Amino acid sequence: MKIALIGLCVLCAATAVGQTGGGVLSNQVTVFQIPDHPQHAEPHAMATEHSIVGGGAQTYTSEHGERPLWEFGPVSVEPSLGDVARAYRKEKLTAKKAEIVFEKQGS
Repeated sequence: MKIALIGLCVLCAATAVGQTGGGVLSNQVTVFQIPDHPQHAEPHAMATEHSIVGGGAQTYTSEHGERPLWEFGPVSVEPSLGDVARAYRKEKLTAKKAEIVFEKQGS
């Protein structure tokens, strides 16, 4: 209980010091001035062009056109959800059952 009371006192003292902000603000009015920047944007020459891929023009090639779908390999067809459910039900009926069934378990 004493530790809680000491902790509460320290917390209250810390918040009281925090509210003062460490110093007192003056009541005098101050005018806020935005700094002036005399330089303005001017047109100038652009930088020289360079490749973002690296190397020269021979390191990057681009082709146009379309490839036929048969070049991408066989298309796999997923079974429907109904077929999966029927197969699961059939597998459940043919599964091995327990030979001994205990009626009462526990103590």
